[in-house]
Amino acid sequence: MPNYAYSPPWQTRNGLAMTLYTALLGGREWESTIIEPEPSYQETIFAGAQDVPIFGLVAIPEKPCGTIVGTYGITGSLDNQWFLRLLGRKAFARGYAVVLFDWRAHGRTAELSPTLTSDGLYEGEDFVRIAKSAKTMGCPAPFWFAGFSLGGQLALWAVKAAQELTVQDGDIGLRSTDIGGAAVICPSLDSNRSLSYLVKHRWGKYLEKAIARELKKLAWRIHDAHPGTIDPAAIDRANGIWGFDRELVIDRLGFPSVEAYYEASSALHILPHLKKPTLILYTADDPMFDPTIIPDLQAASADNPYIDLILTRYGGHVGYISSKTCQQQAGDPDCWWAWNRVLDWCDRTTKTTVADIKRPT
Repeated sequence: MPNYAYSPPWQTRNGLAMTLYTALLGGREWESTIIEPEPSYQETIFAGAQDVPIFGLVAIPEKPCGTIVGTYGITGSLDNQWFLRLLGRKAFARGYAVVLFDWRAHGRTAELSPTLTSDGLYEGEDFVRIAKSAKTMGCPAPFWFAGFSLGGQLALWAVKAAQELTVQDGDIGLRSTDIGGAAVICPSLDSNRSLSYLVKHRWGKYLEKAIARELKKLAWRIHDAHPGTIDPAAIDRANGIWGFDRELVIDRLGFPSVEAYYEASSALHILPHLKKPTLILYTADDPMFDPTIIPDLQAASADNPYIDLILTRYGGHVGYISSKTCQQQAGDPDCWWAWNRVLDWCDRTTKTTVADIKRPT
């Protein structure tokens, strides 16, 4: 029986403390906590949904056992998203081909296209089409979609998109059995509830403002890279996460309101429809998300046998740094409990999925 017990260092037994510690110190110290080297990545430009160009990195070990396709959260780029690069190192060392990408409007993808975000509505298909191209490069099935925070929401949408495309699109170049499933950490599940909760929270409002500043920088980078595609006055008005989506996103996607957009892109609503193995790591003390989501997540997971939900008392938002005792109990080589659980789960689930791939049809 897998050991899913988690405990943090005593000073981070608080969701906000863990979140801030990971964000402020983790990025400076993470390379000293692991032994795995950086893979030799090949820069690649993929064609996503609607032929949007997506910048990515691909690394293939000598005898790959499967492929992990992953991206990060609401802001950042492959250049600074160390938590995702940590996954790349650990996954490659375990024998997985690794595909990491800058999702829409982020990093070098934003330099290639002015297409803005859709919180999964198109990014789910981006994942699948990236997997299709990666397969032609030598990345083998099964393909596992991974992400954290908003990137976790995108990866959940990827499973839904894969289920539809491998059935309906004869030219997709993937079979249903090529798709393993998804493994996500602290995924965004209900933006309407969580954003309302965040801006009203004593400390959460400061986290929201910090994210909003980064989104505004993102918009200005797109404006500068693609003159005439974004109204600078709209960027000036885009104060806050909700304001960013109101001023820059919803009109392009055809939604009458931000609330309608968040409802349509909610990952919580698609959980009952997932028919591929899906691991969700979620913590009760996540300061970014409304705690009233947890009972709904538990109910949806209990009703869907394809979902493995690991709900922990501690962990913060995309933190899950483990104590020395926890590392010893789990047999982990380092403090990165969540990625270790993700890869252990992928290892176990890959064995079953590979058997399905090899089975004659």
